[in-house]
Amino acid sequence: MQSGYGAVPVSVSGNGGVEDHSVNACQTQTNNELHRHLSLFDLVCVGVGATVGSGVFVLIGLISHTQAGPAVSVSWLVAGVAACASGLCYAELGGRFPSVGSSYVYAKETMGECAAVVAGACLTLEYTGSASAVARSWGDKVVSFAQTWEDEAVESAWYRFMMVMIDPGFGINPCAFLISTGSVLLLLDGVKESKSATNFFSTVNVSLVFFMATMSLILAKSENMSPFIPPEFGEAGGVIRGATSSFFGYIGFDEICCISGEAIDPTRNVPRAIIITLIVVTSLYCASSIGLAGMVPYEDISGTSGFPDGFRYRGYNWAADITAFGELAVLPIVVLVTIMAQPRLNYTMALDGVLPEVFAKVDDDGNLRSGTKIAGAIMVIIATVVPFAYLDDLISSGILIAFTMTDTSVILVRKTSPPDKPFMLEMLLAIFHILSLLSGFLLRSCLSIGATGNAIRALTLLSSTCTVLIGNRIRTHCPSKMQWHSNEPNSVLFLTPFVPTLPLFGCFVNLYLISQLEVTGLCAIFGFVGVALLLYFYSLHRKKQHAGLFANVMPADNGIRTEHPERMLSMPEAK
Repeated sequence: MQSGYGAVPVSVSGNGGVEDHSVNACQTQTNNELHRHLSLFDLVCVGVGATVGSGVFVLIGLISHTQAGPAVSVSWLVAGVAACASGLCYAELGGRFPSVGSSYVYAKETMGECAAVVAGACLTLEYTGSASAVARSWGDKVVSFAQTWEDEAVESAWYRFMMVMIDPGFGINPCAFLISTGSVLLLLDGVKESKSATNFFSTVNVSLVFFMATMSLILAKSENMSPFIPPEFGEAGGVIRGATSSFFGYIGFDEICCISGEAIDPTRNVPRAIIITLIVVTSLYCASSIGLAGMVPYEDISGTSGFPDGFRYRGYNWAADITAFGELAVLPIVVLVTIMAQPRLNYTMALDGVLPEVFAKVDDDGNLRSGTKIAGAIMVIIATVVPFAYLDDLISSGILIAFTMTDTSVILVRKTSPPDKPFMLEMLLAIFHILSLLSGFLLRSCLSIGATGNAIRALTLLSSTCTVLIGNRIRTHCPSKMQWHSNEPNSVLFLTPFVPTLPLFGCFVNLYLISQLEVTGLCAIFGFVGVALLLYFYSLHRKKQHAGLFANVMPADNGIRTEHPERMLSMPEAK
């Protein structure tokens, strides 16, 4: 078995077949594409900047107070393990397909356009949805920060006027409107200008979180960690439920893949950036969650302003002020970096004909202004009128589906069906996913109900055993379709280790976490994906109806529909 960096002369054709050629040859086809100007440091800053945000500033306190108690660190660790398993798959595919689109591109190359539409819908939840959620979180923090002012200021007329302006009621948050609009305006100036701001604020962001984690660990008390798993949260069930919610905090590292079309030497730098980002954010999350849970009893942790209120609880007002002001200063960069990927996803989908051509329009400076305006307007509306609590689970489940599709794509790239049993691999993967989801529901019942019947336990054991057996059959009966060559020293590509075991593990954990959602959350995500597919099939129907008209209007070689469209479009350098 090979893992790590190795020479790989393979790529996947649009129909899921495999064509052997070197990575260098693949990269030579990418001369006419989005200008490549993002270094390894830039990619890490994008990954960390998009990931470390509401996870630390909001979710750690919220999960500790409502779901896991002092065991919040275990929730983050479980989510981190699943994220790392999928992250290694992203690392390989990000280097193998160094073009904009992330999971959408991987699903299209290995499973077809219909699956790619599902991935694109889930990525839209991740990029536009999470940017909206973070903007809304920032607006809520502005209101919370203003409410902590001294009594003399509160009694003044200008303070009352200000509070009416920033918190008018009716679920409207003007501060979220301002920060989301400002992020869109900055992004409209071009990626290079956005990159400078991203690098600076990402560095400040990590420094602030390091201060919060260190200070809270210093102030931690052992008595606050008992009981470690409060019984009112369903014991282990609450920890796993917290892990599902905490997955929102890992959204961002895969954004590196979505902008890999603008990365310098993406085959080497994209995998490295993903791995570095995951190491940094997982360490920060675990340290911060242990610190907050140890600093304040979980019953008293604020669900919206955990660290500032926690420092005030312990009498360290100066640390609270630094943290509160720092959160207000760095959260906007999370909004900027997260929404940055959405126009690039729309750009690739438009080039494939899935979205209208307006999303693929590029201005004279090489910027996706039309797509940015549309995605930005949607984000601004959601951030202004939809509270954070309504977005978390929907976004987390969307990215879990995208992660699962990416894990599956790695298996489809590296393994194949036996010659005498075509489609065996695809059938086994479908059965594995169904059994994983079923096992998740059954395990949830066993963990959340103290007096689970023997029948449920037996079904859980049977389902879990069948899942393992199907996974083992994929490992033993589906041969590798890769030809390893070491005579191309420059064709260095990161390889996901332990394929298919690691990707299958990632799929199981992701689907298990999806099964922990409440009924409303499950209905919301499946309804969202269902609507996306209905719109896609309706679009296909309309295209078939007007196929003759389109053939007369568009020349056959128009650069709009190709297997690798991003490699065919010549774009000016971004400002």
